[in-house]
Amino acid sequence: MNQVSAFYTGPGQLVEAISSALDAAGVDRTALRPADLAAVDEFHIRGRRATLEIIEALAVTADSRVLDLGSGLGGPARTLAEVAGCTVTGVDLTPEFCQAAAALSEWTGLSGRTRFQVGDATATGLPDESVDAVMTVHVAMNIPDKPALYAEAFRVLRPGGRFVAYDVLQGEGGEVHYPVPWAADSSTSFPATLEDVRRLLPSAGLDDMSEIDSSDESLSWFQHMRAKIQREGPPPVTFAAFLGDGFAQMAANQVANLAERRIRTVMFVCTKT
Repeated sequence: MNQVSAFYTGPGQLVEAISSALDAAGVDRTALRPADLAAVDEFHIRGRRATLEIIEALAVTADSRVLDLGSGLGGPARTLAEVAGCTVTGVDLTPEFCQAAAALSEWTGLSGRTRFQVGDATATGLPDESVDAVMTVHVAMNIPDKPALYAEAFRVLRPGGRFVAYDVLQGEGGEVHYPVPWAADSSTSFPATLEDVRRLLPSAGLDDMSEIDSSDESLSWFQHMRAKIQREGPPPVTFAAFLGDGFAQMAANQVANLAERRIRTVMFVCTKT
């Protein structure tokens, strides 16, 4: 199994674990909406709030076909399908994530507008110019060949379509503290610098680039989340469902990484002309 996929693969039965946690909390799965699952399937810094910013930047309509590269448990894809009414294909390296994403879409009534397939974000096998927009959310940190990732986004995107990448970047404060939610150590972690991305995206043919640095908001989000958990207790199901007992240390390291400027969160918005 690929090292990255192995990191995200838990002891198995992820769908059953999420289902049991929801049942134990008395959550009615027949009435679930995507927002109800955000604590587990919006697996990125600033969660659903960041996803809504991405959706606005994508500028899609109900007729749009969108590709989510590195779709994980499918939270952003479902939120996009619900908010914009479009159809979304998610591609992810981890089979267990794709299986769980399909189940969560079924629970939220969005199976008809979302589908998930196991695959490589740098070589999806999808036809050229077959989608109206592409997004990738906290994925590039696990991919050493970023030129291939951005080239694939360019290839599948129709002319005039948008590519939005929201990623964790290497900051100026020093090496990342590990473990973090995307890697146990540096062997599967490849965060780019801001200068790297500014160079690589245009090199792939993606232009009209804008960027939004949300690093300060990200630190505030973590602090708010920690205070809320201390006050109210954790949600019924969280990222610990697949990251295990080490998640608490990962979250603590993320706060330190942001506070010490070892990482930055930045959203890039590009078009293919």
